[in-house]
Amino acid sequence: MTEFFTRRNVLALAAASTAAIALASGQAWAQEAAKPAGGTAPVKAPEPAGKIDEAKLMAPGTLKDIVMGKAEAPVTIVEYASMTCPHCAHFATTTLPTIKEKYIDTGKAKLILREFPFDPRAAAAFMLARCAPEDRYYPMVEVLFAQQEQWAGAANAEEPLLQISKLAGFTQESFKACLTNQKLLDDVNAARERGANEFGVNATPTFFINGSKYSGALSVDEMSAIIDGLL
Repeated sequence: MTEFFTRRNVLALAAASTAAIALASGQAWAQEAAKPAGGTAPVKAPEPAGKIDEAKLMAPGTLKDIVMGKAEAPVTIVEYASMTCPHCAHFATTTLPTIKEKYIDTGKAKLILREFPFDPRAAAAFMLARCAPEDRYYPMVEVLFAQQEQWAGAANAEEPLLQISKLAGFTQESFKACLTNQKLLDDVNAARERGANEFGVNATPTFFINGSKYSGALSVDEMSAIIDGLL
């Protein structure tokens, strides 16, 4: 597990080299992004990699869980992600919109995103999403994933992150204040450590669907098969 990020290295966004982040991506996220299944044959739900006690999984952590969907939905999807993870962006942009329409918007499932940053830029992006008003949290996460290439691989990530933040109502002053909030950074780090130590998360994305663990960017068909089996 990587060491905790500090306020100093979160703020030093310009110092993080593109090559270093690319190397980290290859080491930490050495998983193939799941591809949509072809043909018309029904897709079998993938086998889970284990089962976590749901009460323990849903116990409050250092950061409040922000729920996408209805709290009483029968299926709970907990996703551990890193904002600079390309496979997490793939899931967010190609799979989640359909899952949201089919299951979350219809009250059958809810999604909870939890922080698992692998580098300072990912930690900074999570902090900015947390500093946004709660009703703008998931819209900001969506934009951060959609524009991941523009800020995660930039020589200087500060300017593109600032422009994205301004869309959520940040000023330059509130942007800087967010990224120098040591308590928030500590909480983001603690969320990652909890995921690793208590739930065995070691790659992103990792999903817990009603407690069952799945790793990798699940396709629409794979996630639909899992959810349908629980309804």
